[in-house]
Amino acid sequence: MNKNFAQEILTYRHAHLSAFPSKVQTYNFINDLIELLFPHFSGEMEYFVADEISGKLALIERDLKKILRPLQPKTSCPIEEITGRFFANLPSLYRTLWKDAEAIHQGDPASESIDEVISAYPGFFAIYTYRVAHEFYKCELPIFPRLITEYAHFRTGIDIHPGAQIQESFFIDHGTGIVVGETTRIGKNVKIYQGVTLGALSVQKKLANVKRHPTIEDNVVIYSNATILGGKAVIGHDSIIGGNVWLTDSVPPYSVVYHTSEIKVRPQKMENGEINFII
Repeated sequence: MNKNFAQEILTYRHAHLSAFPSKVQTYNFINDLIELLFPHFSGEMEYFVADEISGKLALIERDLKKILRPLQPKTSCPIEEITGRFFANLPSLYRTLWKDAEAIHQGDPASESIDEVISAYPGFFAIYTYRVAHEFYKCELPIFPRLITEYAHFRTGIDIHPGAQIQESFFIDHGTGIVVGETTRIGKNVKIYQGVTLGALSVQKKLANVKRHPTIEDNVVIYSNATILGGKAVIGHDSIIGGNVWLTDSVPPYSVVYHTSEIKVRPQKMENGEINFII
């Protein structure tokens, strides 16, 4: 093995080892927290009195401080203050997650119970990780929020940036392939299906601090594979965006936007010329 290359690896490892939290510890934090908040993820009756819950929360907070310690030089806010703020906001976050689960249960005919939603729906897990990550994003903590949401992206195929602003009763149906950009704003009671992209028109680095992603107002439904791009695009409340729609402009409230395509069907034995399929 080339010793110069080995030295190059060693140099980079030393330079970057303490620059970010451990991925494994971050994932453990996300799993430990959801197992405490929702027994659906642990499957055991581990806690019988409230004091036991309080003790577990204290342990999770202690571990979180250790995870975040490498980021202290990168943030002006003390790690203790960031963790304290997160756990102070956790009751509100918890109640919002129950509203999200209820919205999914009420909105999906295939759902048999809210317990099924929490246990088995990838959209719920993605929403949970987003809401946790968003709390740290609001504290301007680097890297850690992205590690959290990328864990959900890996597990569910749903990519929600922690900077997005999403209000309560959010419903993701199926979910695979959904992308929600950093400056997206989503109102209450919004439902989106698989393959939806809420993205930017441009990916230029100079636009990092500009609103690049759309605004979705209350009570909007966006069906599968719709693409809505740009910071100036506003989808008015109570609108329906059909499947495969491509939008870069705003639409007013109570709109129905749909894509039409021509589909032809004929018997295979008809001899009226060859069909050229593009593969």
